[in-house]
Amino acid sequence: MNKEIVLATNNGNKLREYREMLSPRGYVVYSPGDLNIDSDPEETGATYRENAFLKAKALIDKVNWPVIADDSGLEIEALGGFPGLHSARYAATLGGDYKKVCATVLRKLAGEKNRRAAFLCTICLLERKDAKPLYFEGVCPGAITDSYKGDGGFGYDPIFHCVDPDLDFGTAREKEKNAVSHRARALRKLLVYLSI
Repeated sequence: MNKEIVLATNNGNKLREYREMLSPRGYVVYSPGDLNIDSDPEETGATYRENAFLKAKALIDKVNWPVIADDSGLEIEALGGFPGLHSARYAATLGGDYKKVCATVLRKLAGEKNRRAAFLCTICLLERKDAKPLYFEGVCPGAITDSYKGDGGFGYDPIFHCVDPDLDFGTAREKEKNAVSHRARALRKLLVYLSI
């Protein structure tokens, strides 16, 4: 029997990733667009957790199923954690053109030996309108590559090298990336909870 859940995102790439990871477990994942719902709250939180909650809370009053929302970002050690919490908003300042965004990050790191970076993801689950929010976090440690690599994935993937396992997200097959990404690591924790 299928279980229904709503993902608070308007990002088609993120929706595809969630569907690929949740569908084999019997979940039907809806987006606000699938339900003809407008939901795009301003992300004013000071943490990934706060932003994930804001997105889930904005949607839970409009649907009859559990809601999940995530907030994620790329934190680059040599840049003081930049772009971090503002990863998507920073990209928007450059027109949302991630090739341009990645090129800008590579320029900022030109000559820098410390390339350490990590993708972080926090998922918020609201099972009902009055439910206490539950959080599931995932971290994917890695490094920023020296150049733009491949056209796989989306966002900052073409400049990210995962260290465990040894994988460039821009050239990895989607299934490989989805097995180890920050979102996958957070989602595995969510799935453990949902299976209880």
